[in-house]
Amino acid sequence: MTSIRRWLLGWLICGLGIACLAAGIGIFNAARIEAGELFDYELRTVALSLPHNITADDVAQGRSPELHGIADDRLVIDIWDLTGRLIYHSPHEPALPRFGEGFKSAEREGFRWRAFGIAQPDRFVQVAQPYFIRDDLAMSLALRTIWPLALLIPAIVVIVLLVVARGLSPVRWLSKSLVERSPESLESITFDKPMPVELRPLVDALNDLLARLGEASQAQRTFVADAAHELRTPLTALKLQIQGAIGDGSLQVDAATIARIDGRLNRLIHLAQQLLSMAREDAAREAAIAPMSLRMLCEIRVSDFSLLAEARSIDLGLELEHALDDHDAFTIMGDTHALAVLVNNLLDNAIRHTPHGGRVDVTLRREPEGIALTVLDSGTGIAQSEIERVCDRFYRCVGTTGHGSGLGLAIALRVAQRHHATLEVANRDDASGLIVSVRGLRPVASASHANDIVSGMHA
Repeated sequence: MTSIRRWLLGWLICGLGIACLAAGIGIFNAARIEAGELFDYELRTVALSLPHNITADDVAQGRSPELHGIADDRLVIDIWDLTGRLIYHSPHEPALPRFGEGFKSAEREGFRWRAFGIAQPDRFVQVAQPYFIRDDLAMSLALRTIWPLALLIPAIVVIVLLVVARGLSPVRWLSKSLVERSPESLESITFDKPMPVELRPLVDALNDLLARLGEASQAQRTFVADAAHELRTPLTALKLQIQGAIGDGSLQVDAATIARIDGRLNRLIHLAQQLLSMAREDAAREAAIAPMSLRMLCEIRVSDFSLLAEARSIDLGLELEHALDDHDAFTIMGDTHALAVLVNNLLDNAIRHTPHGGRVDVTLRREPEGIALTVLDSGTGIAQSEIERVCDRFYRCVGTTGHGSGLGLAIALRVAQRHHATLEVANRDDASGLIVSVRGLRPVASASHANDIVSGMHA
């Protein structure tokens, strides 16, 4: 995977490293050349500044009190008189011939020498120095010149890391803001700080895409809601007209045909209602979420479905587990209307797929992750191969009968996701039937607050 950060760091660090290396080599060579010129200047200065009272006796006896400091620089000094007789030679050094006037380079005694000779009125002076000494001194001087550059390279690397990290921080912020956005959020991306010019085209393109997606999504929701609303009214009217025609005798059909017509009309009305619920849920926003009593909601829904359950001889009840006390309202942060739709769909599915004499239990349970809502039935369950698809829109399991539309669990999943909870569908292990659980509903921390809400709802 291509990384802009690694690309920038690689090229900048390598480029600066090569530049520093080239600069170091150039500085090193320049320092050596300058050192060579400095040592030549030293040879010339020493040759011109030698005292005139040096005699042959000094050579014989090894006395040269004025030259002790110069001898410490490892220079070889030779002085000849006008007759060519050597009147002074540096003690403990090899004898060198006269190389001539000016600067000369030659090899003697297995070493290369650099010498400067000058003819004076009464003598000839030559000062020489081995090249290896000059090279060592030049190397030392050059190294002392470039060592700050060696320390500068790590500092440059750190600066490059900081600059690249700082320069790419808007990109990281943009990525983080996109990751943290809610899936249904189609609002424009905005910067708290001035936006970099390089990111402006990208952000503008993203905002334009979000705007177009918002328009398309809104158009789709509007169409589904309008279609569902327009279908529900004439279908209900058609059902009433058929019932009226049968009642006054103007429609003469057998009971089986009437039952089929009624079943199909009920299915169409249910589908229109589910489509309208789906459109409303797709258009819902987090602003509708507020503290609410899940226990109160479930009690009302169970009461509403009790007549339908009694008609099928189904035992329908509500159970509470791990309640804080007998009056625990199981208060959560939720959208009352959306959760009512969720519970309705779960109960409707459970009752429709539970045979006569069966059982449906609604359970509220406090868990470490939050509050869980579970609907358990004693129906036939779902084939294991179809468990993963039961929450897909308009998907109906093979062999399903009744007026279902395939939207009930899809709507329940959408509601759970909007509440940052999970919807789990599984077959029972202890008996036949299905377990549908909504886990991770956010509880309200304060129990006293929860009781206040319950009291307000009763009032």
